[in-house]
Amino acid sequence: MGILLTIAYDGTDYCGWQIQKNGVAVQEVVETAVGKALGGDFAMLGASRTDAGVHALGQRAHIITKTPCVVPLNKLPQVINSNLAPDVRILTASAVPDAFHPINDVKSKTYRYRIYNAKHNNPLTRRYAAFMPMPLDAVKMADAAQHFLGEHDFAAYCSTGTNVRSTVREIHAISVRRNGDDIEIDVSGNGFLYNMVRIIAGTLAAVGRGKIDPDAVPAIIAGRDRKKAGKTMPPQGLCLLEIFY
Repeated sequence: MGILLTIAYDGTDYCGWQIQKNGVAVQEVVETAVGKALGGDFAMLGASRTDAGVHALGQRAHIITKTPCVVPLNKLPQVINSNLAPDVRILTASAVPDAFHPINDVKSKTYRYRIYNAKHNNPLTRRYAAFMPMPLDAVKMADAAQHFLGEHDFAAYCSTGTNVRSTVREIHAISVRRNGDDIEIDVSGNGFLYNMVRIIAGTLAAVGRGKIDPDAVPAIIAGRDRKKAGKTMPPQGLCLLEIFY
């Protein structure tokens, strides 16, 4: 049978979602906990490869079991969570059709990038937001953000050396909001390149500082030159909010 999990985690102490040799991955601890809960053979595939230090509220993972799950699905999150550290939690578990694929069937993903914009960093937000002490103009950032809407070649917003078939992606929605010292950048799209959201956030931060003109963003996109876009922002400001099927 197929089971789709919704997973939330604080990525601070993990090397990312995908299992790697250089540290403990979220996927690794979830698979271990699922194995203890199901007590049988299974395969698990995550929907999104979040990087080291990146967080999630709506990561998805597809489990295929060779035998029926003996735990009722409404109880499965609780059983799995009993074998997890407090920084990782299974939020929901639901049955999915045999033909379901957690990556190929994705219609859109939503990420949030958070910037703490104040003179001094806040110890209560430092794990979940990038700190920028210089003033940022959120209105200009919001204006510039609208240039990312639609389908574009985002080669300028992808880390150098990334090996993908195509750098064309479509942004469905993007917004910039200031709430006191917090600036939140929400981006939804049909898919994202490696570090794409963090580079978009870096470009918008440069706009907010007056380093890049808001109307220069279309030319940066069209130029496909990574050096023209903003810097890659730190991982702790990024959170995978939701994946839609």
